[in-house]
Amino acid sequence: MKYKQWNRAACPPGSRRTMEAAGIPPLAAMVLCARGLDTPEKAEAFLDAGLGQLQNPLLMRDMDKAAGRVSQALSAGETVAVYGDYDVDGITATCLLTDFLRREGGNVIPYIPDRREEGYGLNREALATLRQEGVGLVVTVDCGITAVEEAAHARCLGIDLVITDHHECKATLPQAAAVVDPHRSDCPYPFKCLAGVGVALKLVLALGGPARQAELLERYADLAAIGTVADVMSLTGENRTIVRLGLECLRRTRRPGLKALLREAGLEERPLTSGTIGYTLAPRINASGRMGCAALAGELLLTQDAARGEELAAELCQLNRERQAIEAEIYEECQALAQALPPQRRYALVLAGEHWHQGVVGIVASRLADKYSCPAFMICLQDGRGKGSCRSFAGFNLFAALEHCAGLLEGFGGHELAAGFTILEENIPAFADAMNEYVRACTGGEEMISVLEVDGEVEDPALLTQEGVEGLDLLEPYGAGNPKPVFSLSGCLVTALSEVGGGRHLKLKLSAGARSLDAIFFSATAAQTGVAVGERVDVAFTPQINEFRGWHTVQLQVCDLRPALTRAQAERALYEKFRRGEALTPQEAAALLPSREEFVVLWRYLKGHAQPAPLEETAHRLARSIARSAGRRETVMRTLVCLEVFDERGLIRLEHTTDHLHIALRAVEGKVDLEDSWILRRLREMRG
Repeated sequence: MKYKQWNRAACPPGSRRTMEAAGIPPLAAMVLCARGLDTPEKAEAFLDAGLGQLQNPLLMRDMDKAAGRVSQALSAGETVAVYGDYDVDGITATCLLTDFLRREGGNVIPYIPDRREEGYGLNREALATLRQEGVGLVVTVDCGITAVEEAAHARCLGIDLVITDHHECKATLPQAAAVVDPHRSDCPYPFKCLAGVGVALKLVLALGGPARQAELLERYADLAAIGTVADVMSLTGENRTIVRLGLECLRRTRRPGLKALLREAGLEERPLTSGTIGYTLAPRINASGRMGCAALAGELLLTQDAARGEELAAELCQLNRERQAIEAEIYEECQALAQALPPQRRYALVLAGEHWHQGVVGIVASRLADKYSCPAFMICLQDGRGKGSCRSFAGFNLFAALEHCAGLLEGFGGHELAAGFTILEENIPAFADAMNEYVRACTGGEEMISVLEVDGEVEDPALLTQEGVEGLDLLEPYGAGNPKPVFSLSGCLVTALSEVGGGRHLKLKLSAGARSLDAIFFSATAAQTGVAVGERVDVAFTPQINEFRGWHTVQLQVCDLRPALTRAQAERALYEKFRRGEALTPQEAAALLPSREEFVVLWRYLKGHAQPAPLEETAHRLARSIARSAGRRETVMRTLVCLEVFDERGLIRLEHTTDHLHIALRAVEGKVDLEDSWILRRLREMRG
């Protein structure tokens, strides 16, 4: 199993039927209900990706000041620098604002710092260089919100500063002509999840005014979508609109470099989705920043020369291949370091190395966090100082953790889920101790576990048709806040399997009911999963349409596999779940709810076998004996529920000892109404 726990969401049948009656396809209705969008009205509000979702940019604190200062610079012919970040969000934001200001007649210098030489954010040397080039106004995108000292230095140099950012704010904001960040505590802007490029787009819309909104969205939604998806922003609200518009614009983009990158990446004729951006486009753009050549990606997105665009696209793809090779080497080394750590140092992985590539360690940290189920902190050492990148696990708040350990750091910034920091090498052991203790305290000493959120059990495999799977397109675009749907099928028979892709991936054929289904489990082998032909498995998967040589077929993209429980094991597990007081799905509640006849048959059996002496028996043998006496199929779980109800109503005294039951009849006067049982009422409520 890849995940230690599967959480299956409940989907009340009544809600799902209402959604389907409103025209929502069955699988999509199941997902929406599982995510709490269980009425047509809630679903419509979530799915709406129209322009009505876009908020007025002037609702953002200081946006009026920012637009005013930039307009002043354009009118006066000042040289303006757009100062960004070297990740995809920062690069797209830099190019978006640069392109707009140049089209408005501005003299604009785009500036993206070198990851290895300068690090993240504003720095004094860059500001001094820009001042020497005649820059009077610097507009930051995707950075600057924590640059208090750098903002003061800009004032000393005679540079005005407009900050636009989307990262978490500290207690003190930089002093600048404008500080635009939806995370400001005094910012009334209703949507807080914009990417850096989203905030830059809002500045452009504020400068252009309402009359130019459609024109500017058509021109810049592609860049905004790429940056938003790449920075793993929540694809809800405004971001849903931005990304959907951007995907439409991306196919017909007028940027020669972006067109060339789509061709070079093999996407020219393929459907473009948020997944296309996240797994194919973004890594290639990101590779330039990670390998210390962020200016290449900036040039690619800004160039108007088709031939130069082709050259840059090929170069980015080559850089991405180099990045992958370096990443693999560091990851292998870090696994050995992680496995050598003592238990008290495994609440948070804090690893440091002198030869690691600063541009790659963030990706390695993400992989380590997933593998070891804890936050991961990677530190690149040079000359007694360390630059760190960290990634979260299970929603752990990294920004709060770094704040807690701020006394040991030179600086830090970022999000809850991804952040960066600088530290003196001598402080790393104390930082590792402090961070592990902080994580341990936050989790109560409990081990973090990998959890797979499952939207629902597909009880009828006939739903997994091409038409049924295509009905899920309604939920696009997928991403943070709206992940790809994950379903489960229980008790599938493995009828064939083979390893493909040079032995790196597992291809399966599964039998579920009367359906035969193709499945692919990426980055998994038969040995790793322990699966063999003829075995039954529970499978968690995302359904997709696979195209091969013009044929379109349904394929299950496997998220996880586990051995299927026997019927008796599954029944006992469901009963124990109910006993622990956990919520049940309507189907589970219905499966546990005994019939009147089952109560009668069990009571007759007990009257004949549990007096005068109490009955000592296992649950399984008791259920089998009752089933034989009544000529029925044995049901361990409902037999146990019947016993619990009898005990609750005072008819018997029931004691559990490991797997054994001790049942003694009680003397009762008059009739006992089982319908008054709290257990039965609870099961009926959950059944719906």
